This record gives sequence, C-alpha cells and structure tokens, in this order.
Amino acid sequence: MTDSADTGEKKKERVFSGIQPTGTLHIGNYLGAIQNWVTLLDEYECIFCIVDYHAITVPYEPDEMQERVRQAVMLNMAAGLDPERCTLFVQSHVPQHTELCWILTTCAAWGHLNRMTQFKEKSEQHKEFVSAGLFAYPVLMAADILLYKASQVPVGEDQTQHLEFSREVCRRFNARFGDTFPEPEPIYSDVPRLMGLESKNKMSKSLNNYISLLDDPDTIKEKLKRAAHDPARVRRDDPGTPEICNIFTMHQGFSSPEEIEWAAEGCRTAGIGCIDCKKCLTKNMIATLEPIRQRYQELEANPDKVNDIIRQGDKFCSEQAEKTMAEVRRRMGLR
Repeated sequence: MTDSADTGEKKKERVFSGIQPTGTLHIGNYLGAIQNWVTLLDEYECIFCIVDYHAITVPYEPDEMQERVRQAVMLNMAAGLDPERCTLFVQSHVPQHTELCWILTTCAAWGHLNRMTQFKEKSEQHKEFVSAGLFAYPVLMAADILLYKASQVPVGEDQTQHLEFSREVCRRFNARFGDTFPEPEPIYSDVPRLMGLESKNKMSKSLNNYISLLDDPDTIKEKLKRAAHDPARVRRDDPGTPEICNIFTMHQGFSSPEEIEWAAEGCRTAGIGCIDCKKCLTKNMIATLEPIRQRYQELEANPDKVNDIIRQGDKFCSEQAEKTMAEVRRRMGLR
C-alpha cells in the first residue's frame, strides 16, 4: 500500500474500520459491515483492521486466536476486500494502538464510558467477570480511528454511540494539546439491523442463531427452513407485516428490488406463503455466499499469499502509526 502523498496523486479521504476475529463471520457481519466497505474502496483510502485486542476483552481460547485472525483476514478478502485497493492489517501487530489508547484515557470521561449501552449489554452476558478492558473498549476504538487520522468511519446503528465517544475524545485532545486529529464523521449503512434466526437477539455465533459466510448450500437451506418469520402468519392465508419480519430484512440484503417488492406485497396480502418467501431468499443467499466460500477455500490453500498481504498491511500501518505518535508525543511534551 502506498501513501498517496508520496505519489503526487490527489489525496483521498481516509476511511478506517475494524472487525473482530470472532471465528466464522456471519451474514450479519457481511450485510452490516463488509458489503458496505466494498462500496467505499474506490472513493476513499481504506484501512481495515482485524481488531484482536478488542476480542480479548471477553473470555476466549488463546490457542485459537491466531487461526481466528487468519480466518477473518481471508473471509474479508473473499467477501470483496481487495488488498490491491485497500489495506488489511492486524491490530496487535501495531503496538502504537495501545500506546495511544492509554494516552486517550486521560481525555476520556468516566461518566461517558459508564453510559455505553454495549458495555451494559456485555456485562450482563459475562456477569462472572467484567473486565476493565471491556469498560475501556470505546477508548481503544477511538485510538484505532485517530491513530490513522481517519476522517470517515463506516458504522452501523450499534456503533453510533462509540463513534460519538471517539469524536468527543478527539475534540478534548485537540483543545488541550493542539489541533492533531481530524474529527471522524460517520458513514452510515442503509442496511436494516439483522436479527438472529430466532428473531429475538442480534445474530451471534455464541447464541448459535447465525448463518455463516462459509455455510454450504444445504446448511443454508436447513437454517432458513427453521428460521422464525412474521409471528402473525400462522396459516398460509394470514396477511403479515414484512417490516417486522426478519426473513424480509434478509431479502433486503440478498434479493433484487423486484423480488423484495414481490415478497413485501405477497406477505401483506397473503398472496404468498412463508415457505415461498424463504425459498426465494434461499436461492438468492446461496447465489451470493457460494462464491465467497469458494474464494475462501482458494485463499486457504495459499497461506503464503495471505501472510504476505498481512505483512504488507502491518508495515504500512506501522509507518503511519509512528508518524502520528511522534506528533502526539511532541505535543504532549513526552519526548
């Protein structure tokens, strides 16, 4: 990856975003994040990070972490993140992330952190031990973004609060130590929030309510057969409300505009049954995901190529991060 400032090209605005190495990525990750990232590749200078430091804020198996990181890199590439058009790297390979995180804790208000909705939700999920790292998660997210002076951050609705926190920390640092960081602006996805297959919780591997990007066609068919639909449609001739049906939300991510309209009208008028609706969705989901699964298998068979891409991303981001930290240290009187 080459810095556009070194080539004389007109400098593009920089986008930064990250995704946790949680194991197999699912269609919620794809529709809510990766699909949106792919649309940004030509308009922006894009940096995408596998945020393994974020992943250690909750219990995990250390022996599995490296494989999870590699899998996340390969899945993002298979889903459309072309390393010729963006930078992919691993968070823990660039130690400046944690250095800036500690510095930004001095600009972070405890009260603001204490109001974070995701902290409260995850604290409920991990009652046996709530780490300080989980509490400070948004500070590390702010460091991830500001370290590369990203001006744009693609976010879903569940990350809006964290991004606003990053903006506040940015303003506080700049006011105290001088204008250092651009205030990051959100790029919102227009994809509706996708729930799990039971339609009660957010799609999650830990809740086993997901469809993986690596599921084969037969597995996708079986999972969608069992997936919850509009509860008002008990019988075939019961009209429904597509806006509250998670199956219809999936259509919006995988089906054509004509098919989406067909599903919406058919649901409202009971012109089609839920089985018909699911069959159409299954066909379209398989058509989208099967090429991703095949590209992933090709990457899996070529580990040297994957390693080279990670090394190139790490090198570029390490250089960018150290430029930022040299400025930060100087402004703070640390070195």
